[in-house]
Amino acid sequence: MPETKQPFRLAHLSDPHLAPLPHATPGQLASKRILGFLSWTLRRRHIHVTRALEAVCADIKRGGFDHIALTGDIANISLPAEFDHGRQFLGQLGAPRDVTVVPGNHDAYIAVPWRQGWDKWSAYMTGDDGKTPSAASGFPFLRRRGPVGIVALNTGEPEAWFMATGSLGRAQLEQAEAMLTALAKEGLFRLVLIHHPPQPGGAPWRKRLTDAPAFQAMIGRVGAELIVHGHMHRPMLGRIDGPHGPVPVLGVASASSDVASHYGAGGYQSFAVARAGADWSIDVEIRQLASDYNGCRTVRRFRFLQPIAAQTSHKGVA
Repeated sequence: MPETKQPFRLAHLSDPHLAPLPHATPGQLASKRILGFLSWTLRRRHIHVTRALEAVCADIKRGGFDHIALTGDIANISLPAEFDHGRQFLGQLGAPRDVTVVPGNHDAYIAVPWRQGWDKWSAYMTGDDGKTPSAASGFPFLRRRGPVGIVALNTGEPEAWFMATGSLGRAQLEQAEAMLTALAKEGLFRLVLIHHPPQPGGAPWRKRLTDAPAFQAMIGRVGAELIVHGHMHRPMLGRIDGPHGPVPVLGVASASSDVASHYGAGGYQSFAVARAGADWSIDVEIRQLASDYNGCRTVRRFRFLQPIAAQTSHKGVA
């Protein structure tokens, strides 16, 4: 099991919804996209602003984190130009080895050919085995960074008009369970990245993870140390029962939410993970955009202690 002399520091952001929305042709809007286009034009462009996102990302850069996790919704209505914009944004955020991305529902607003869409971000969705998803069914992927094993899931898929749900599917759940089981045997800290809230009551019906009960049952069997998500554009704290106790589930504010937004100022989460005897210590900071856009401030701090899976399994803890 890797020794943790210094805490492993992770920044988690989500839902940047990059602005401005690129030009869209009438043909591109002759679909569900027209709903998102109208929503952006009338409302969302005043919520998700570049000035806020730049300040949040600059704060992350100054933080000197060991890794950055981004849990989806880089795009707004899945225009091809949005994926190019997203690639530029990710390049500014960090190198592919240092940034892990999972898609969100807005990244799958409608079906887009792989080469025109998520393939533009593929370097940030490549597992340690060198394999990159070549379709939405190619998830999950696994990355090990220091003492942390990252299981990256995909819940983004085209949905019906007026719906913002997501799903994992049986195959992805089975692969995630196998990955989490293997990481537990290695004694690594298991971090799950997912866009939709997977905990009970995590989202309203129209925005829910449709197979959340199956995900919760899987975590109940094999556990994890931390699950992070986006989608709801506000900080959230939940839990899912695991085999050795509750697993914390944390949602984060939209990274581009303006200080005047009805969601409140945007921000990100900071995690410091370290071994503490037979436990993992997780120090959490909720970082919120300052009212003058001059960086972020910590608005809440707390700590979790999670038993190290390899040790609890060895002791026969049920």
